[in-house]
Amino acid sequence: MEIQVQELIDKIKKDGIKAATEEANKVKAEADIEARRIVETAKKEADDLLERAKQDAARSEKAGIAALEQASRNLILAFKDEVQALLNKIINEKVNANYNEDVLKNALPELIKSWADKGGTDLAVILPESELSKLQGYFNDKLKNELSKGVELKSNRKLASGFHISNKEGSVYYDFSSEAVAKQLSAYLNPKLAELLKK
Repeated sequence: MEIQVQELIDKIKKDGIKAATEEANKVKAEADIEARRIVETAKKEADDLLERAKQDAARSEKAGIAALEQASRNLILAFKDEVQALLNKIINEKVNANYNEDVLKNALPELIKSWADKGGTDLAVILPESELSKLQGYFNDKLKNELSKGVELKSNRKLASGFHISNKEGSVYYDFSSEAVAKQLSAYLNPKLAELLKK
């Protein structure tokens, strides 16, 4: 009986060890599988995070470049506007400074005589009030023939410098005021300036 008990104990030990070993192997295999799954999941998450970080960095770089490009365009436009405003100011100042009594004495009689020679005697020449009062005698002398044929000299308080020429009804009107001349010069020079600024 002792032998049978011993055999029974040995068999229980052997079965227990075998069962424990199998259980341990099973747990180890499951643990290995779970560890591989965890590692793969962590690697995938790390790859996803890295990819998102690269995309975010690329978006940030692209946005930064776009912002710099926009800022440089804005700066160029602001510079161009400032230069054009300065050019317009210089043109206005120079035209006003040079639209003096001598210019009127030289240009206006020749212009009126030229039009009168072509049959344009139904003219009204409008000058600033201050200029007409100073130059009335000069023009009466220089334009005696044209004035006798119907050319009229008039003044306009609102006209600062320069002159206007129109037919007496006012249907045809030529503006040679300093503002109009400066505006025409600016319109001509601003595209040239823009071309220079592009270069």
